[in-house]
Amino acid sequence: MQNTDNQMFETDDILAVLDHAAHWLDAGQRVALATVVQTWGSSPRPVGSQMAIAEDGAFEGSVSGGCVEGAVIETGREVMLDGKPRLLTFGVTDDDAWAVGLACGGTIQIFVEPVLDDEALSQ
Repeated sequence: MQNTDNQMFETDDILAVLDHAAHWLDAGQRVALATVVQTWGSSPRPVGSQMAIAEDGAFEGSVSGGCVEGAVIETGREVMLDGKPRLLTFGVTDDDAWAVGLACGGTIQIFVEPVLDDEALSQ
């Protein structure tokens, strides 16, 4: 039997991220969207988790935690400036995991892309 409560919570999380992104776009800000596209081993957030980043530094959602999210936010700012998406990979050994913010160890790939308009958020 599937746990639909977790699925609903994750869907609600994604909708909140996209809603914030749309609001920032409507307010005239540039926006980037980061999405977990692959994981290996243990990871704090599942594939499909998203974070929206506004040009003023505000963000909504989560793709990992710790310094990984700081690096993703910085990459989001770069993506907003040059319009070029990036594929980021973060991975550490279990021994080093806590030091860099991947409390679970493992490896994650995060795709960071510019969002040009509200229509892009509905696709």
